[in-house]
Amino acid sequence: LHAGELKLDSSFAITTSGYTDARLQAAVLRLQHRLEERTGIALPRGVARIGTAAVVTIMVKQSGAAYPQLGDDESYALVIDSTGATLSANTVWGAMHGMETLLQLVSGDSDGYYFPVVNIQDKPRFPWRGLMIDVGRHFQPVDVIERNIDGLAAVKMNVFHWHLSEDQGFRIESKRSPKLQQMGSSGQYYTQEQVREVIAYAANRGVRVIPEFDMPGHAGAWMVGYPQLASAPGPYEVQTLWGIFDPVMDPTREETYQFLDGFIGEMAALFPDEYFHIGGDENNGKQWQANAQIQEFMRAHGYHTTAELQAYFNQRVLQIVQKHGKKMVGWDEIL
Repeated sequence: LHAGELKLDSSFAITTSGYTDARLQAAVLRLQHRLEERTGIALPRGVARIGTAAVVTIMVKQSGAAYPQLGDDESYALVIDSTGATLSANTVWGAMHGMETLLQLVSGDSDGYYFPVVNIQDKPRFPWRGLMIDVGRHFQPVDVIERNIDGLAAVKMNVFHWHLSEDQGFRIESKRSPKLQQMGSSGQYYTQEQVREVIAYAANRGVRVIPEFDMPGHAGAWMVGYPQLASAPGPYEVQTLWGIFDPVMDPTREETYQFLDGFIGEMAALFPDEYFHIGGDENNGKQWQANAQIQEFMRAHGYHTTAELQAYFNQRVLQIVQKHGKKMVGWDEIL
């Protein structure tokens, strides 16, 4: 044993000080399981009782919110010397980041496994560190989504952007408008119960889940079951190719906004994050240009381009999103 190392062996007990909860204790168990997988050393499982000669002490001041939010305190300090380690954080989220750093520090030589002596003060440079998975175009089962959330947590990212609707598939169960998934998913979609499972799985790793439902374009899968949303008569079918397609919602009909109000309200209740992504990208405007009624609407409102008409649509959707307590996000085009 060198002065610059903390030995990792079967006496490697972990205890907590200050605030603790089920989420933190589950994170400790995951840390121990992953250390065992890395080293083959059987470790004492769970949080050690107070008074035990623990090698690692995790000190947390407070819980943080029940669900991770933009702007949470994710900082931590990790001090390791040859006698033990102290991980201190203001919130459970920070403590979980510190545990990932502890895992990344595991080293080994001919004498066995150890942690180097370090003093780390760490906090995120960016508060929003995300990964988008587009399950609209390429469906991914729940276990793959959860494995990727583990990957996000491992590299201290904190947003999972879940792109749930596309021309190639509508991937979430709506109880209000069930033909969305019944006719628009090719049978591949998540039940609301599965969505809740993923949200909880992510929250337990400090990861927010932000849904994206693309509108008014990239919306062909909506129209398979609800062709009345579209700007041209159907029938519509789920696309099996890549590309930008013509189907686009009709922004001139009040029924479009009534439908979206019901759907967005249902999804806002399902997803706890304060941000809600409405897509808004790559609308080619062809259906709007070819529809005499929509052209008349544009003339009546003084709109010269389909981009101006889409701005009107975005403003209407913004009111709906805000009514349901969310902040609207979109791609560059909505600027």
